[in-house]
Amino acid sequence: MKYRIVAVSTAAALAATALLSGCGSDDGGDEPAASGPVSLTYWAWAPGLDKVADLWNKGPGKEQDITVTVKKQASGDDLVTKIITAAKAHKAPDLVQAEYQALPTLVSNDVLADISKEAGDAEGEFTEGVWQQATLGSDALYALPQDSGPLMFYYRQDLFEQYGLTVPTTWDEFAETARALKKKAPDKDLTTFSSNDSGLFAGLAQQAGAKWWTTGGDKWKVAIADTATQKVADFWGGLVKEGVIDNQPMYTPAWNKALNTGKQVAWVSAVWAPGTLTTAAPDTKGKWAMAPLPQWTAGANVTGSWGGSSTAVTNDSRNKKAAATFAKWLNTDPAALAALVKESGIYPAATAAQTGGALSKAPDYFSNQPAFYTEAAKIAQGTAPAAWGPNVNVAYSAFKDNFAAAAKDRSDFGAALTAMQDATVADLKKQGFGVSE
Repeated sequence: MKYRIVAVSTAAALAATALLSGCGSDDGGDEPAASGPVSLTYWAWAPGLDKVADLWNKGPGKEQDITVTVKKQASGDDLVTKIITAAKAHKAPDLVQAEYQALPTLVSNDVLADISKEAGDAEGEFTEGVWQQATLGSDALYALPQDSGPLMFYYRQDLFEQYGLTVPTTWDEFAETARALKKKAPDKDLTTFSSNDSGLFAGLAQQAGAKWWTTGGDKWKVAIADTATQKVADFWGGLVKEGVIDNQPMYTPAWNKALNTGKQVAWVSAVWAPGTLTTAAPDTKGKWAMAPLPQWTAGANVTGSWGGSSTAVTNDSRNKKAAATFAKWLNTDPAALAALVKESGIYPAATAAQTGGALSKAPDYFSNQPAFYTEAAKIAQGTAPAAWGPNVNVAYSAFKDNFAAAAKDRSDFGAALTAMQDATVADLKKQGFGVSE
């Protein structure tokens, strides 16, 4: 047992007694070794995971008499709700694919087992920032990192050359590039500030050093409106107010058209962006390039994360050691990682798998940049840690509501950030968590 934070929740459907960072059930990982064949169930949403599990079942699993069956699930909040409900009835699967930001919620509802004894020796396979998301900053280990989404800067190489623009290496240069483009081509925008995907803003805040949720004693501290995040909000809000970048949301037909026609000439995104661009801007294939995210300090190599998931073992599993063995194989074994890239299309969190093998060739959309994954791996090394809490969904919803209004009106982003902070704190208190001011 590490340390336990107990909270009485008024949200009876999800949490009556909550355990926060540091401890799952005391019985996790200590059950007697199973005699005879072991059958494990894995709830996941990534495509092709059943094919990867088949490699296990025909190889290491067959040798150890451990069979894994993948049951496809919805992703996001739907899976979080479903797994918590199942755990309350003690009917959770052995393993579950969990997004990093969902881990504190699952831990606080006593869903996940601490597998540090079984898989803690895998730490060296991952960057510190990624590993921290699976430990929640404690001595426990609640999951094995599976995939990651380091942030990068994407830009139209041909249009940068046409307008004499230099790829920005700092955020100050980014702002100057936006202004320079607007002067030379008033009908174009460097990029847009979008309020419909909170994960991008969270990643940008991480890069600046933000830690939105932390624990101390028996209380949570929420610092969404901290100095680092305020700097990010002021920066983007200033560019929107100045009119040198667009204020329209991503993933709309209008946004797709802007990318495809060159009205928007750059995009701050993650390593998975080539897939999105293939669909959103098919006519510009081979015209984009990827570069490191602009830095707050010149010469640094720090990036945030946008997305990513892990493989966790539940407290309901009667074969936690076997489940942890599979989770470790899935996310560290070279054959498994190659299959994850091929079958599931993920960018592996394990650093050894981020170049070579299945990632030795650039995405087809970026055939003009052969070293795409080599450069991506260098960027990923600088992934900053993230600090998630038990009500990320509330914070994200508040971001969308308040920043959407601020972006539309080109008004102060600081007020939107304060509203996001206040909504998150209010919800924690409503659930019965201790909150330090």
